[in-house]
Formats: sequence, structure tokens, C-alpha cells
Amino acid sequence: MSASPASLNGPIGVFDSGFGGLTILRSLVQQLPTHDFCYLGDSARSPYGNRSFETVYAYTLEAVQWFFKQGCPLVILACNTASAKALRTIQQKDLPSLAPHNRVLGVIRPTTEVIGKFSKSGKVGILATEGTVQSQSYPIEIAKFFPSLEVTQEACPMWVPLIENNEQDSEGADYFVQKHLNAIFSKSPSIDLLLLACTHYPLLRNKIEKFLPAGVQVLSQGDIVASSLVDYLGRHPEMASRCTQQAQLSFFTTDNSLAFDKQAAHFFGRPIQSKEILLGDPCC
Repeated sequence: MSASPASLNGPIGVFDSGFGGLTILRSLVQQLPTHDFCYLGDSARSPYGNRSFETVYAYTLEAVQWFFKQGCPLVILACNTASAKALRTIQQKDLPSLAPHNRVLGVIRPTTEVIGKFSKSGKVGILATEGTVQSQSYPIEIAKFFPSLEVTQEACPMWVPLIENNEQDSEGADYFVQKHLNAIFSKSPSIDLLLLACTHYPLLRNKIEKFLPAGVQVLSQGDIVASSLVDYLGRHPEMASRCTQQAQLSFFTTDNSLAFDKQAAHFFGRPIQSKEILLGDPCC
């Protein structure tokens, strides 16, 4: 007889539609260096940003089920689009019957809990994918913690393809970065904080800062999410005890592993070796 979900111990799962979640994992490893992590990038179906709510939910649920089969008691959706379009449904609808003792967390809530502390003008900008912007997740969540904060959003649909094709340092990227920065500041000129609300976008940070007006701060999510997870595990010892700590990292992709490894090194900051899997395949 197999063990019940409540008795299974294993690595913390970290999921993204592709490579961007590796920027989150990088911070997680820095703040939880003894913990085991299992990363899955759904590169074969990336990007998620322009896909429907139903499709993102279906893909994300497949990934969560895969993590649970690997023995992960806790899964982090290190993807803003998945967090915006799928997290709530999975937490409320699927988790109680799928694995009631396991947990799935996202990256939006930890960010919105603190974002107001970084703005002096009370006006912040959200740079994100089309899907995240359409979901209105950031304005809704920010209003719960900082109701007086003025939030302006800008969808940047070309940024992820640029980054995933390793064009983030090209002159072509200059055009698309300037285009969306001009657009968001034309909507709200007094913004003094820009949130990179896509885990890919930190790779464009240097170029973004190059074109910013003076006095505007750029906020990435990695350290915020990692600090939030440290706090979560401290407040939930029953979950912390199920997360194994042997400092082991494993990487999986739904696309070609050699191609994934080459690109992933840019996001994670050091070489990795991944294994290709097929979501929904009982053998994986």
C-alpha cells in the first residue's frame, strides 16, 4: 500500500512555463540552501502569457499533479501568469480532493503584501504579460494591503520571446523596452516604482534601468518570494518537516533538455542538467 500524502516527504516543487522561474529558484536556494528543490519548466508550451484562463489552468494543474507524484508536499508557482490564472482554482477546487495535506503557493500574494513599502509617491507600475494584466490580480491584491496605492499596468507581450531567444541584450530589445516604458509613464508620469511582474523580466533589468527616468526604482520578485517562503515554513512546522533538506536540486523540462540547459544557465546563474519529461506521462 502506498503512503498517504500526509506522510510523504520530498523536495519543494518550483514550476514555471519555461525559464523565468529559475530566477525565483535562484533566490530560494540562496535563502534555503539546505533544502531540496525540484524545478519543472513547461518549455514545450511556453509562453503562457497569451493563453486563455482555461488553458493555463489545465497546464498548471497537470504540472501540480506531476509534482505531487514526485513526492513534493509543497509547490511554488514561480510564474505570474499561472499564479494569476490558475492558483486560486487549484487551491479551492482541486487541492481538497487531490492532496488535502499538500500546498500550492504563488508569487503574486507575497509581492503585493510588501510593494507599497517601496513607493514614496504612492504610484506604482506593473510590467507583466498580457495574461497577468488581464487577470487584474495585482490591482485586486494590492488594494487589500495598500488601498490608497495607485496601480498602473502595462502588458509587454514581446519581452518573454526576446528573452527566451537570448535577445535581451540586442538593439532590437531596446525598441520594445522603450516602447512599454514610454507607454506606462504616459499613463502615470509620477510612478516611482516599477514591479517586474514576470519572472523572465529580471534578465531585462539592466536595459530597463538604462531608459528609466531618474528616481524610479525597479523591483524584482525573487528575494521577496524567497523571504516569504522562509516565513511560511517558520509558521507551518508541519509542512517544514515534510520538506527534505539534503541540498539537492533536480531540473525537468517538457522540451529538449540540451536546449533547455543552455538557456537555463542564463536565468539560474550556473550550469544545470535537466531531464525531459512529458506531462501526463505516468512513467515520469
